[in-house]
Amino acid sequence: MDLQLAGKVAIVTGSSRGLGLASAAALAAEGARVMLCARTAAPLDEAARRIAAQCGDAERVHAIAADVSTADGVAAVVSATAARFGGIDILVNNVGLARGGDLLETTDGDWQEAFDQTLFPAVRMSRAVVPHLRQRGGGVILMIASIFGRETGGRMTYNAVKAAEISLAKSLAQQLARDNIRVNSVAPGSTLFPGGSWWKRQQADPDGIAEFVRRDLPFGRFGTPDEIGNVVAFLASSKASWVSGASIVVDGCQSRSLF
Repeated sequence: MDLQLAGKVAIVTGSSRGLGLASAAALAAEGARVMLCARTAAPLDEAARRIAAQCGDAERVHAIAADVSTADGVAAVVSATAARFGGIDILVNNVGLARGGDLLETTDGDWQEAFDQTLFPAVRMSRAVVPHLRQRGGGVILMIASIFGRETGGRMTYNAVKAAEISLAKSLAQQLARDNIRVNSVAPGSTLFPGGSWWKRQQADPDGIAEFVRRDLPFGRFGTPDEIGNVVAFLASSKASWVSGASIVVDGCQSRSLF
């Protein structure tokens, strides 16, 4: 299927590895021009080189090291993308961080960090790209959330910020429909990739994680970043033209929610 993304311009935050990298690669594979961004230059540049080699066109893939949890970082990414590619059509909000334990162990600082590193980057990036999307006659904003923004599971802070991203996507979808801007959230289940949280847990406790897989993952395996990235590319495309305000679960039937 041709997703008709050739020539479209996409920003993917947190794209040096994992779901962000896979999303950027899937968009580039469909012909989009992609700006990667993350805080650390070396792995980010390696990610850009890898995607450029895969799609066979280094001019369509660029990267900028920036911290999008800050207003200056957001401005740098958006201005660099518009200058390099002449506009913006797609934003994938992927950055996120949430630490802490139970209620008594989790400090105000832990809570503030979770929102500063997850929700506010999505708010600021979305706000910054909307004028560019309007200039193009429409566009797409996607939030990489989680099944644990839809039901309980994982850290309390993580639940809260991912639920907030899903809510934000729904609100923005209703606000921006008049501008032909579609907004959705993607809710992955447990996904394994080197250096990721599940990979670290698997290294620390292989028997415990094997039991988790047996008990909680119906297909008997973790999801892969590419499986999430492929859904991101579809939702960013005109083939999903009537999908907006939705939270799309991509979890191999892991979640229990009926909705």
